[in-house]
Amino acid sequence: MFHLLLAVIYAAFISLGLPDALLGAAWPIMYTQFDVPVSYAGIVSMLIAGCTVISGLASDRLTRWLGAGRVTALSVGMTALALLGFSFSSQYWMLLLFAIPYGLGAGSVDAALNNYVALHYSSRHMSWLHCMWGIGASAGPVIMGWVLTGNAANWPMGYRIVGIIQVALTAVILLSLPMWKTRPQDEAAQINPQALSLKALVCMPGAKEVLVTFFCYCALESTAGLWASSFLVLHHALTEEVAARCASLFYIGITVGRAISGFATIRFDDTQMVRIGLGVMAAGMLVMLLPLGEIAAMAGLIIFGLGCAPTYPCIIHATPIRFGTEKSQAFIGVQMASAYMGTTLMPPLFGLIANNISAGLYPVYLAALLVLMIVMHERLIKVTE
Repeated sequence: MFHLLLAVIYAAFISLGLPDALLGAAWPIMYTQFDVPVSYAGIVSMLIAGCTVISGLASDRLTRWLGAGRVTALSVGMTALALLGFSFSSQYWMLLLFAIPYGLGAGSVDAALNNYVALHYSSRHMSWLHCMWGIGASAGPVIMGWVLTGNAANWPMGYRIVGIIQVALTAVILLSLPMWKTRPQDEAAQINPQALSLKALVCMPGAKEVLVTFFCYCALESTAGLWASSFLVLHHALTEEVAARCASLFYIGITVGRAISGFATIRFDDTQMVRIGLGVMAAGMLVMLLPLGEIAAMAGLIIFGLGCAPTYPCIIHATPIRFGTEKSQAFIGVQMASAYMGTTLMPPLFGLIANNISAGLYPVYLAALLVLMIVMHERLIKVTE
């Protein structure tokens, strides 16, 4: 029964990842059709992420009220509605309208599922859970690239296909709701989640360090995913169709890396896995900075994705250990909010840089964020261990 529930949770994370790279893959075509500057992708991304911050902060109380299963079903359903809305959008303001349910649907499910797995399953399942997100995120640009082949104006069909998939996943999650009423481990039933104020959480030792770490990670991941296609088109002169497919290399690197890191967690603890990931991310940055054209850029995207693979899930999985199981639901919600603040603010900032200076600064921008993340993670270890 619990293995079946885990499969449903995996499917939910596939649904969470599916739409994440669609905007970045299709934007080189979308912005010309909507007759807006290339940087306007950042506004859509910022609105989605801002709504995700709101739902992430509300996830603790929402999950204690409805339960993780109902929150997951509700969130995936809202995302499906938003994606279908994107597919019928004929003006830019319509994208902004449907970005609201898109963002509100993402934050609560992310926090609820991450905490559920952190409490009830081992670190390897957390890595494989986020591997499922990578499968979804990798499939999104592939679907979009496929529908763009031969017809550059066909991007709405890419959103429509993913929206229909989300509807089907919503139905699966609704059917699984009775399974969420039990617990995978007896000791988990003894956990009494605490409702804590934001001030109380932020004042805990190590809180500020981990919140900045999450901010930097999601800033890195979202910027890398959103602007990879535009970077390849504007700086390396690839066609839109080829760039849309190549943008999925970053997510393929994350997916493959998380499948591998699930086994690696048997040998290494969460802190070691995060340090390995940060080192590989730095290597990917260096490769992208090499003056070897589009081949180095694509290789760097894969390597950077491989480095991202263990970083995020292992930091999350360590939350109950670092801050207490009773506080983990509330704390993971705040961590998700901080993470999505990075998603809200940093990709639009690079959009301005790309629009006014050069898209070629993409790896430099990512490298600066990575340095800050490494510093804050080492401070987190020092404070909490």
